[in-house]
Amino acid sequence: MRDKIRTGLDLIIRDWPKQLKGTTIGLLAHPASVDRNLQHATAIGLKSRKFKLRTLFGPQHGFRGETQDNMIEWEGYRDDSSGLPVYSLYGDARQPSPDMLRDIDVMVIDLQDVGSRYYTFIWTMALVIESCRDAGKPVVVLDRPNPIGGRLTEGPVLDHKYRSFVGLYPIPVRHGMTIGEIALCIKPYTPGLELVVISMRGWTRRMWFEDTGLPWVLPSPNMPTVETATVYPGMCLLEGTNLSEGRGTTRPFEIFGAPFIDPDALIRRLSEFRLPGVTFRPLSFLPTFQKYAGTVCGGAQVHITEKEKFRPFKTGIAIIKAVFELYGKDFSWKRPPYEYEERLLPFDILAGTDRVRNDIEKGLDLKEMETWWDGELKTFNEGAGKSCLLYRERD
Repeated sequence: MRDKIRTGLDLIIRDWPKQLKGTTIGLLAHPASVDRNLQHATAIGLKSRKFKLRTLFGPQHGFRGETQDNMIEWEGYRDDSSGLPVYSLYGDARQPSPDMLRDIDVMVIDLQDVGSRYYTFIWTMALVIESCRDAGKPVVVLDRPNPIGGRLTEGPVLDHKYRSFVGLYPIPVRHGMTIGEIALCIKPYTPGLELVVISMRGWTRRMWFEDTGLPWVLPSPNMPTVETATVYPGMCLLEGTNLSEGRGTTRPFEIFGAPFIDPDALIRRLSEFRLPGVTFRPLSFLPTFQKYAGTVCGGAQVHITEKEKFRPFKTGIAIIKAVFELYGKDFSWKRPPYEYEERLLPFDILAGTDRVRNDIEKGLDLKEMETWWDGELKTFNEGAGKSCLLYRERD
């Protein structure tokens, strides 16, 4: 099975739509836009006789993944190797202007997502889809695996009042979909769009990334491993607080803490939650950039013991609840701006609601919190989410 997995990029030449043969294309991609032999989508596009690659576009962190830290804008340039213009969609513009689309007939999107609503690549895709719909340009999405599987979902469904660049359409935090399936979920909101998804071959919903036999390439600088992606649906929530999410360490999102935390006291409190599939190791660390750069922090490392039982969102909430209870005078919610949002609290736009934060402040039991977001998940999974799915649980 592992040798049979083919991504949309692996199949682009074979499965390119006949009605789009001979068109000029733009390519939205990043460093992980590679085939199973690590050949980048740009190189494949330049060799194709079915279309002509004319323009390149890059999301947050850059077309080549150059911008290390979070929320660092970048400017477009001309690519030395291909000679093609590269437009930034994380700077002065977050979606292509009519001028950027002028020289192309079709937009091709090939982005490796990590299975979490906060990860901005899917929202860059959404904004590109909106611009292409307005310009009458078809969109072709090259599908890729959800690295943390397509079966498990978790967390609240986005409340439209909390729309932002870390969540534009109503999906759960851990959404359990591929990027092609997310495009299909967006399509009803963009009537008139011509959308084609080049599906994978051999992928099933129960597969984790290591089951695919495909090479892992960092889609962004702080997503070094599949383990990082696995904890991310919960640990990214720390970006909305004054806790370090481990940026500036070698294990971002797996390591967390702050200067005011006693690691052993924190571990004792976390053990009381009896969280499934995870254990915590107390530690101290010294971030080299971002929060608390150059200051020793106390905290812990997340160690996943059973990934099928592990619930990353619940774990992230438990960590924040524990710190809030133990260090209420030192803990704080981060203030805006954050990811282009100037008014709403960063934590609330990450959670997709203010209910999670309010429940933490009121001391609501973690199980009660999980009950209400599980109710939202059930509605989504049986309705809008189910209608977008392309793949089965198993062959």
